Amino acid sequence: MPLPLSIGRRFMKLYPAFFVLSLAATGVQPVAAQGFKPNKPIEFVVHTGPGGGNDLMARAIATIVDKEKLLPVRMQVVNKTGGSSATAMAYLVEKKAEAHTIAMFANLWFINPIMRAEAKVTMSELTPIVRLVIEPGVIAVKNDAPYKTLRDFIEAAKQNPGQLKQSGGSIGSRDWMMRQLLMKNTGASWAYISFPGGGERLAALLGGHVQLMVLDPQEAGEHIRSGNLRVIAQVADRRLRPFPDVPTVQEAGFNIPNYAVIRGVVGPPAMPPDALAYWEEFFARLVQTPSWKKYLEDNLFEDGFLRGADLASFNEQYPEQARGILREAGVKLVR
Repeated sequence: MPLPLSIGRRFMKLYPAFFVLSLAATGVQPVAAQGFKPNKPIEFVVHTGPGGGNDLMARAIATIVDKEKLLPVRMQVVNKTGGSSATAMAYLVEKKAEAHTIAMFANLWFINPIMRAEAKVTMSELTPIVRLVIEPGVIAVKNDAPYKTLRDFIEAAKQNPGQLKQSGGSIGSRDWMMRQLLMKNTGASWAYISFPGGGERLAALLGGHVQLMVLDPQEAGEHIRSGNLRVIAQVADRRLRPFPDVPTVQEAGFNIPNYAVIRGVVGPPAMPPDALAYWEEFFARLVQTPSWKKYLEDNLFEDGFLRGADLASFNEQYPEQARGILREAGVKLVR
C-alpha cells in the first residue's frame, strides 16, 4: 500500500539516500536526480585574483557554457582572495546547502589546511563534484635574462643568496612548492614575492622586478609566443609539444617530484543530492563539448575528469601524497 503523500515526502526528506537507492534497485529514475534546475545566477567562486590559474579556467568555462548554451541562467565568476584559499573555502561553508554556488578548486585547497592552522576548512567538509584537468607548468624568465637554463639560475642564486626573486601566488601553490623543493635539493636561496593575481605576477617578471616565475601554460602562452618570455624548464612528466627542446626539471638534473596542478569543482557542505546530481551531469556534458576539448588542447591540459566514487577515492588519497611532498620540501605540517 503506498504511503500517504505527506508521510512519503517526510520519509524522503529524512532518508534521501534510501529513497534514491530503492528507486535505483527497481530501475526507476530517481526524482531527486531530476529535481534541481538553476533558477538564478550561478556563483562560480575562485580563490585567485584576475589572471590566476583558477580564475582563467573558471572564466573559460563560463564562456563555453554561454557559447554551448549549457545553463538556463548566467554563470558569474566571483573572486574570493585571501588566506591562500582559506577565504574562498570559508565562503563556501557560509553557503551551506546552497545549490547555486560552486567553486573551482586546485591543489592548494588540500594543502593549505595541512600547513596553516588558521585555515579552518578542509576539503572533506565540502561537496566534491568533479575533477577536470591535470595541468603541467613551465619555468620562465624574461627573454633578455642571462639565464639560458634552470641550472644557470640556480648557480646565480647560489652566488647571490637571497638576492634573486621569484614572483608567485599563494604560499603552498605550485610555484611556491617548486621553489621550496629546488632550494632544498640544491642549497640555493632566493626570495619569493606573492601576488594575488596572475596578471600582477607576470607584470613583475616582464618589468624586471623579479627574475623567475613558475606558471601555467595558459598564463604564459601569449608572452611566450611573442618572445617576451623564455621557458628554461618544464614541470611535466614529458616535454610539452610547443617546447620540444626544453628539458623537464628532472631531465635538467634536479631530483624532485613532478608537481602537476589539478583543478576541479566543489560545492558547499550539505549540497542537496539532486543539485549534486545535476552538477555532476552538467560537467560531464561540458567536457564532451568541442569547445572544451579545444580549450584543453590549446592550453596543454591533460583530461583529468573524475566523478563519483573515483573522485572520492582521489580525494582520500591526495592529502597523503601532498603531505609527502610537503615533508620533502621541508614544510612544517599542522594537521
